[in-house]
Amino acid sequence: MDLLMVGDAVGIAMPTVEHDGVEIAYEVRGEDGAPTVVFCEGLGYGRWMWQWQAEALADEYQLLLWDNRGTGESAVPDPPYSIAEMAGDLEAVLDATDTDTAHVVGASMGGMVALQYALTYDRAESLTLMCTSPGGDDAVPTPDETMARMFSVPEEATEREAIRYKMAPAVTDGFMETHPDLIESVIDARLDSDAPPHAREAQAGAVAAFDVADRLDELTLPTLVMHGTADRVLPVENSDLLLDGIDTADSMIVEGGSHLFFIEDADRVNEQLTMFLSDG
Repeated sequence: MDLLMVGDAVGIAMPTVEHDGVEIAYEVRGEDGAPTVVFCEGLGYGRWMWQWQAEALADEYQLLLWDNRGTGESAVPDPPYSIAEMAGDLEAVLDATDTDTAHVVGASMGGMVALQYALTYDRAESLTLMCTSPGGDDAVPTPDETMARMFSVPEEATEREAIRYKMAPAVTDGFMETHPDLIESVIDARLDSDAPPHAREAQAGAVAAFDVADRLDELTLPTLVMHGTADRVLPVENSDLLLDGIDTADSMIVEGGSHLFFIEDADRVNEQLTMFLSDG
């Protein structure tokens, strides 16, 4: 498995655009004038999480990576936050970069932002939804054990230990031990760009309130649903809701895949994503 270290995805100067009084930071990479792919990251995470996909696509696409409100180099407004507001942030980024259409890729909370964006605005050319839930009464929630790990860190933990503790349910057992250099680079990136606690809680509140389950049949654009069967953050059953509700959806289910399967199994994910985008 060829896993990159997190490098120049963080720590560089970025342009910003204002939406509803909130400054949203974004980065443009790849081929100028090529079709655009925009990435939406998960709860608390900065744009570093797309480093592996950005590396794979940069030669053929123009890439937009942006930090959600409360994260990275974007502003940290007071709570509450909503997925609809974050979809509006994405629209502001696409408008600021004169992007008429974009392939929208999201994971976890970012997949929710992608869903909301496609239902509200008209620039989405395709959707890729990784480890995503549509919300609603039928959605399978994050298990209590995982929630405890993500939001109840031992008081004596250092900053690095706290990140490692919170991240454990998102990867497969043993992955941290077998990829220590990768994990240390991820921790470095998270220390530099993670949402502060009050913003992370606000993002979690936005996730809890999200529900587009009864609107999935409005989506008619090409959609790829990707999910790991061993996801301990958003269980794989949520992918069934997306596949049942979106008539144009295809799937890639990763046997044994974790919540961060797009990092752990990046080569396979990138191959499937590249095929989907080229077909679209």
